[in-house]
Amino acid sequence: MEAHKFEKGQRVVYPAHGVGVVESVEKQSIFGQEIDVVVISFNRDKMVVRLPLNKSISKKVRQLSSPNEMNEAVDCLRKPGRTKKMMWSRRAQEYETKINSGDPLSIAQVVRDLHRSATQPEHSYSERQIYQEALDRLVREYAAVADIDEQQAKEYLEKTLAA
Repeated sequence: MEAHKFEKGQRVVYPAHGVGVVESVEKQSIFGQEIDVVVISFNRDKMVVRLPLNKSISKKVRQLSSPNEMNEAVDCLRKPGRTKKMMWSRRAQEYETKINSGDPLSIAQVVRDLHRSATQPEHSYSERQIYQEALDRLVREYAAVADIDEQQAKEYLEKTLAA
C-alpha cells in the first residue's frame, strides 16, 4: 500500500490490532527530521497508531479483504475443527501467530479450532481469551467488508459456526 493511497476515513487492517480508520497523513518532526506518517485510529480499543510512510508500510498495513477472501474465511468456519496433539502452550503460540498475521483465513481457522458447542466441555481461561481475540478480529473485518454493524457480523459468524 503506497503512501498516496491512504485517504481520510479509509478502513485498513493493521495485523497486530485489526481494522482501523485512517485519520490523516501528516508530517511529524522526530529527532529533528520531518517524516510522513499515517495516523490510524482504533476506536474500539481507544488507540491511535502513527506509522512512518516508508517502504515497509505495505508489510504493516493492508486494505480490507475482498468479499471473496472473506467468503473463504467464512467457509472455513463450516468445516470441522482441527485440534493438534501438542502441548497447549505450543498451540497457543501458533494461534497467536495466526491471529497477528492479520490473514482472515488464518484467523477463521483459530476461531473454528477453538469453537465449542453447548454440548462440549468449557474452555480453559487462556483458550477463551484466544478464541475471543480471534473472533473479535474476524467480526470486525467481516463487518467492515460486508458493511454491517459488528453485532450483526458476530451473530452471523456464530450462527455459521453452530451449523
